Amino acid sequence: MNKVLLISFFLNLFLVHNISSQYTEIINTNKPGSSQGAFSVGKNILQFENAAYFSENSHDIINYDSQQTGIDFSVRFGAFLEKLELNIDGNFQIEKIDDFKYNPIRRSEVSNFKFLRFGVKYLIYDPKKGLEDKPNYYSYWADKKFSFKNLIPAVSLYTALNIDSENNPYTAYGVEGISPTVSIILQSNFSKRSVLICNLIGERIGSTQNDYGYIISLTHAFSSRFISYLENQAIISDFYADNKIELGVAYLISKNIQLDIGSSLNFKNTPKIFAISFGYSHRFNLNSKE
Repeated sequence: MNKVLLISFFLNLFLVHNISSQYTEIINTNKPGSSQGAFSVGKNILQFENAAYFSENSHDIINYDSQQTGIDFSVRFGAFLEKLELNIDGNFQIEKIDDFKYNPIRRSEVSNFKFLRFGVKYLIYDPKKGLEDKPNYYSYWADKKFSFKNLIPAVSLYTALNIDSENNPYTAYGVEGISPTVSIILQSNFSKRSVLICNLIGERIGSTQNDYGYIISLTHAFSSRFISYLENQAIISDFYADNKIELGVAYLISKNIQLDIGSSLNFKNTPKIFAISFGYSHRFNLNSKE
C-alpha cells in the first residue's frame, strides 16, 4: 500500500523523487496490510512482497474450528512508464479443520490458492504533479498547519485476471477459469508522515461469485524507520461476507528491505477469525548496480 512512500517525503537525504516522477530511492511497498497504494514501484524496479501468516477460525453455527497457515505474495515490476506497474498477487493456504458435528471429531485438511491474479495498475491522476512543495520560511505555523488540499487523492485504476482452479474450497461452487477484477485506488498524502488509502474493489466479476468491498488504510511514520498502520476491510458477497480490522508495524532495515508484523480480527462468529502475519519486502533497482 505504498506505506513507506511517506518516509521518502521527509528523508531528503535518500530521496531522488520529483513531483512528476514516481521513482524513489526507498522501497515503496504495499505491505503490511491488504490494500494497494496509488503509485507504482517505479520504472525498472522489481519488487517482491511476501507475508507468512497463521490464523485460527471458529464457526458457532457450523460448529468447527480450523487452523490456517499460508503465504501472501506479490511480484511488482515498473514497466515502460513511471505510471505503469505490472504485478502478480497470490495467496496459498493450508487449512486443518476439526468438525465437531461428528463423534469422534472428524479432522480434514484442504489447501489451494485463495486467489491468484495477474494485474496492471496505472496512475490516472496525481494532484501534486507539476507542483513544488516549498517550505514557508516566513511563518512556522503556516508551514506546519494542516492543508485541506493534501486530502485531494491520487487516483489509479487496477485491473487483473483471476485464475481459479476447479473444486477450490475457497471459492463458490462452479467458479473456475478466468474472471476479471477491477479496483479504483485513492491515496492522500495528507501530511509528511501520514497516508490515507482507499481501495474500491470488484472481484471475479461475471462469475457465480461476485465479490465487492473496500479497504481503508491509515499509516503513520514515527521515525525514519518505524511506521504503524490501521486498516479496515469489508467484503460483500453471497459466498462470504466479513468486516475486519488489522493493525501492525513495519521496520525499514535499509532502503531496499522492509520487515513487518501485523494482526487482524473480525466482528462476527460465523466464523470468528484471529490472524497474525510476518512480512518481508525486497526491492531491486534495475536502473543501476546496487
